[in-house]
Amino acid sequence: MPDWWHSKTLEELNQNEWEALCDGCAKCCLHKLEDEDSGEVFYTKVRCRYLVEHNCSCSDYGNRSVLVPHCIRLIPSELTTYDWLPTTCAYRLRARGLMLPDWHPLVSGDPESVHQSGVSIRGRAISDEFVHPDGYDEHIISWVE
Repeated sequence: MPDWWHSKTLEELNQNEWEALCDGCAKCCLHKLEDEDSGEVFYTKVRCRYLVEHNCSCSDYGNRSVLVPHCIRLIPSELTTYDWLPTTCAYRLRARGLMLPDWHPLVSGDPESVHQSGVSIRGRAISDEFVHPDGYDEHIISWVE
């Protein structure tokens, strides 16, 4: 029998399974800039101030939408439209019918594997507390896939 994360559709996942599908890379917590003309999205190394970078988790996950009104809640039926999600994102992969990579904690059995593989933002971001929003363009990065 295949693992639940490959056998179930995103819509079939219960809340615990949905949360477990997150690989913990925290790339979604990086501020992004969109080119108004082309629509191209650029990632910055500026992270949300509520992200605990060491473990790549939100310090107040339950209240994240209140603390950060533009924090996006992923909706299973809309995942294929979220082109700003990194290509490594487990939600994006599963929405496209693709398998999870070997470094994903569900596959490896180790929550550190996403960090050890270099996929997460651990050690590579700065808090938005220290960057003026008009200066985000000075922090555009190319290491997010």
